[in-house]
Amino acid sequence: MIQLTKLNEENIFVNADVILYMEQIPDTVLTLINKEKIIVKETPQAVIQKFIEYKRMLHLFPTKL
Repeated sequence: MIQLTKLNEENIFVNADVILYMEQIPDTVLTLINKEKIIVKETPQAVIQKFIEYKRMLHLFPTKL
């Protein structure tokens, strides 16, 4: 899971494996596989970095790109 911040400053933990896609319109909107949408304060690049760190922790992503 990755920790993100909702617009109201509430921390949430999202299962990175259920993110279907992400948009920046202008806030970052995550669409999950169940079509639920979550708006977060992090930039798309920050979400991607958290995703990579999460996968590295699980040894599913190479340490060098």
